Amino acid sequence: MLRALAVDDELPALEEMSYLLRHDPRVGEVATAADATAAMRQISERDEAYMFDTLFLDVRMPGPSGVDLARFVSALANPPLVVFVSAHEDFAVTAFELRAVDYLLKPLREERLADALDRVIELRQDATARTRIPVELAGRVRFIERADIYYAQARGDYVLLRTVNGTHLIRSTLGALERDWASTGFVRIHRSILVAARHVSELHTDGSRTRVRVGGELLLVSRRQAREVRERLLSQTVTGGEGS
Repeated sequence: MLRALAVDDELPALEEMSYLLRHDPRVGEVATAADATAAMRQISERDEAYMFDTLFLDVRMPGPSGVDLARFVSALANPPLVVFVSAHEDFAVTAFELRAVDYLLKPLREERLADALDRVIELRQDATARTRIPVELAGRVRFIERADIYYAQARGDYVLLRTVNGTHLIRSTLGALERDWASTGFVRIHRSILVAARHVSELHTDGSRTRVRVGGELLLVSRRQAREVRERLLSQTVTGGEGS
């Protein structure tokens, strides 16, 4: 059963959205929030094991917008899948750039919401299969959780994974991991390093050099990546928005 969070600053629209979600037998929990700030608070207070599976977001809201909220959750290790709901088509391109599952127009229709939930379920099943990474160790295959990875570093034909429990080598490329993990909160800080934003505890700027602290280590951010890395990390505490 899916756990869903509906977010809309207009009460009638929020009630309609939550009503339709509650009456779909595949949805077991529906929480609501009247703005993106309240939604961020609910998401931050959730235990990872009980994180929302999907968010149904209005695009235009006072304060942080639905787009800001989508960027906020993109930094999570296992982010909820986002469905945008709007009375306007203006933000459709932006929505899909943020890897939204669907873009529904108001007034909501039950069959379109059901289609969106079909996509959420299919993608959640695919994502679950990809959260565990097999690594070979002394003739055995061990599985590590992607959420436990601090960073990945290119090592020739291999990638070194630094995790909460040590290091592991896997045969892959950093580019392939970046493509696969882009929507799960991993950020490229250097041509050879990909870090998990959720594990970044500090951001250091000293003159022209920028570094991030991940898992107790200070890692250098390339000058070319510095601005984007800073924006990605700070977007987790967004306070501005696109207005109502």
